[in-house]
Amino acid sequence: MTLQVSWVRHRDVHLLTIGRYTYTNDQRFRPIHNAQTDDWTLEIKYPQLRDSGYYECQVSTTPHMSHIVYLDVIEPKTEILGAPDLYINRGSTINLTCVVLLSPEPPAFIFWNHNDAIITYDPTRGGVSVVTEKGDITRSFLLVQEAKPSDSGRYTCNPSNAQPKSITVHVLNEYPAAMQHGGQAKQPRLYSLLLCLCLLLY
Repeated sequence: MTLQVSWVRHRDVHLLTIGRYTYTNDQRFRPIHNAQTDDWTLEIKYPQLRDSGYYECQVSTTPHMSHIVYLDVIEPKTEILGAPDLYINRGSTINLTCVVLLSPEPPAFIFWNHNDAIITYDPTRGGVSVVTEKGDITRSFLLVQEAKPSDSGRYTCNPSNAQPKSITVHVLNEYPAAMQHGGQAKQPRLYSLLLCLCLLLY
């Protein structure tokens, strides 16, 4: 006796397949069966968030047999720490961290863009590097040393399996305090002169 296997979507009680035939206009659904086995698989191409829910496999036996499974479709999420804006002084290091969350598997690759152009690590610029750590949570670190005003702009993290995320970097035309001279360097001498003047008055 040939048994018929059907798949039903509980959300709208829609009969998706019977045997090898599909009963939905959504071409993403199709049944797969290997004649050598008793396995019947419901394939859903390009799953979407709305596909989440309960699906029931029904077998035409007497008594009736069925098995219910829950499909949880998740969408990977991209974040850049410190977004949407980062302000740093000229000469500092731009340090951007991109995080990919809720991904069933790590992204195959992550590209970084600067103002829509892929960062190519041009040797004439130098000081640009990317380190990516893959895992349940994937992190990609972009470092740009000795930042210049021309390094300002929008930086975008593009994972292969998630939506891109951007941050706007503003390189201020000032050097870090450790590199500054002039006014700040003269303050200790000015303080010494004032101290000597006070001692002479006494």
